[in-house]
Amino acid sequence: MEELTHFINGKHVKGTSGRFADVMNPATGEIQAKVPLATPAELDDAVQKAKAAQVAWSATNPQRRARVMMKFGQLINENMDKLAEAVSREHGKTLPDARGDVQRGLEVVEVCMGAPHMLKGDFTDAGGPGIDLYSMRQPLGVVAGITPFNFPAMIPLWKMAGALVCGNAMILKPSERVPTTALLLAELVLEAGLPEGVLQVVNGDKECVDAILDHEDIAAVAFVGSTPIAQYIYGRACSNGKRAQCFGGAKNHMIIMPDADMDKAADALVGAGFGAAGERCMAISVAVPVGQEAADALVEKLVPRVEKLKVGPYTAGEDVDYGPVITAQAKARIESLVQSGVDQGAKLLVDGRNFSLQGYEDGFFVGPSYFDNVTPDMDIYKEEIFGPVLSQVRTGSYEEALKLVMDNPYGNGTAIFTADGDTARDFAHRVNVGMVGINFPIPVPLSYHTFGGWKKSGFGDLNQYGPDAFRFYTRTKTVTSRWFSGIKDGGEFNFKAMD
Repeated sequence: MEELTHFINGKHVKGTSGRFADVMNPATGEIQAKVPLATPAELDDAVQKAKAAQVAWSATNPQRRARVMMKFGQLINENMDKLAEAVSREHGKTLPDARGDVQRGLEVVEVCMGAPHMLKGDFTDAGGPGIDLYSMRQPLGVVAGITPFNFPAMIPLWKMAGALVCGNAMILKPSERVPTTALLLAELVLEAGLPEGVLQVVNGDKECVDAILDHEDIAAVAFVGSTPIAQYIYGRACSNGKRAQCFGGAKNHMIIMPDADMDKAADALVGAGFGAAGERCMAISVAVPVGQEAADALVEKLVPRVEKLKVGPYTAGEDVDYGPVITAQAKARIESLVQSGVDQGAKLLVDGRNFSLQGYEDGFFVGPSYFDNVTPDMDIYKEEIFGPVLSQVRTGSYEEALKLVMDNPYGNGTAIFTADGDTARDFAHRVNVGMVGINFPIPVPLSYHTFGGWKKSGFGDLNQYGPDAFRFYTRTKTVTSRWFSGIKDGGEFNFKAMD
């Protein structure tokens, strides 16, 4: 049995708590490793060492910090297959999907190579008689990233790249279900030139998380996970005076207008709804056709596509569409929600509950399920299923479909498929959701924009990556400067803005 480690001061360090979590192979249902769960004392040791290392790192000029990101990006590219295999082994993703996981994180690292430009302050010359004003962005100190199981590479990279290039030290607490990728990334960024101790990987569970939230030397917390936990972390972090950004769950809708290309819409729904076994916060889980004709056409297109999906382990080849879900408990919950949809009157067109794969009977595989005639009062509509289940809610008009999206408590992502520019523009302007796709099913912004949901999908006023990352991981200091050369009038008791 492999025993994993923490990564402290540039070295792999065994845990001392005596507590471990099992790291599963979701495809086989077997335990493949155990990961140590840190105590508050172990966390404090990592924080104190990070605090000491951060002083010199913050004094390193932004261009040199950016060069570390350049080398880090090169090393990620060189180790792409190794990282993707680690993602697939612990999460269950197909290898193409795992490479995409790494790639979308790498793109954020690439943007952070431009840190010298992003960290420039502002300057006002002669704001008053002999008075100049300038602002500077300075790091917060030690910050923490708490990341989920569903993107073992991408979200840790989203967190660490911005935090580190801004001059902070980071405590990274990855999901205990998928710890290996974070440990590999820590090795690579050290090889890229990051000083020892500036990035500490501390594995743990709720005890470790609470210690992070209460630690007086941690200035900020960035989190991605479920909405109840996001709300808990945001509240506790803020009550302890920390800056916090916490991103939660989702229930993403895709509206299909009568004029949409139904083949393209169906292809988009299959990929967005069932890719990564539906374990994405940006997955489309609700199809909203407008009008009976569009709904019937969508059923005709979707059923054969869903039935043909290939489910299997990542080792079965790159033509596998998706793999297992993360745990046996996740599988049981998904199948229970599917049953609730049947019990509450939805029409189950494709049933994935009894899926079994020869040789992998103990794996956590769930076949694809597709419902029609779902209504907003059903559990399969209200709950974030986080599995390979697509629900179809029929609507009679565009306004009814738009209201469905806007009334939902989540506001992460949404999409509309239409051939009409006026409808698309109206939707983009009116919908109360943070990320919007027009004929684009999963509208995750490119890395030089920024990612964030609204309503119960996001807590905090700054988003992840892009310009907001540089704002979140720094604070502004403004200096008002006056030199007395040429000024002979004595003391001033009023600030003169202009002469």
